[in-house]
Amino acid sequence: MYTVETYTIADWEEPENGLLISENEEWILVKHIPVDFVVDGYRLYKKEFIEDREQSEETDRIAKVLTLKGIEATAPDGFEFADTLGLLRWSQQQFGYFEFQDEDDTELFYGKIKMAVNDRLEIDMILSDGSLDTDNGYEFVLSEIRLISFQTDYFISMGLLHNDWLAE
Repeated sequence: MYTVETYTIADWEEPENGLLISENEEWILVKHIPVDFVVDGYRLYKKEFIEDREQSEETDRIAKVLTLKGIEATAPDGFEFADTLGLLRWSQQQFGYFEFQDEDDTELFYGKIKMAVNDRLEIDMILSDGSLDTDNGYEFVLSEIRLISFQTDYFISMGLLHNDWLAE
């Protein structure tokens, strides 16, 4: 049977559930479980921001249902762990863009790497209409990134909007 865990992330209000796929010293790769028995893409949690990691009767029940549903606990083809910038580059190479979250659990950032120097990341932001904002230089601290997501329904939808915008 699979392992489903609940993760409490520093500065975030709500814990998150995930089907454990793999981990290294720095990151945990899961299939994200946003609610009940629904699996929606992959999430990478940065371990240094995990305040609590636990299993319970609820997560055991979710694991049983996912096993019965035949959900595969496998990493995507070609995935390898790397540092934060390396994972963002991998996502951009695989999908054309990336998604991440920092200390603000209410905001997702979609974009493409513009420049990375030391611990600073500047991105061209993909806006909610799919357009690419290359003028405003959105800057982030790489070491503050807590989560990198890919292949979620929303991630795929943003990619479709962005590709449509590029085609115009």
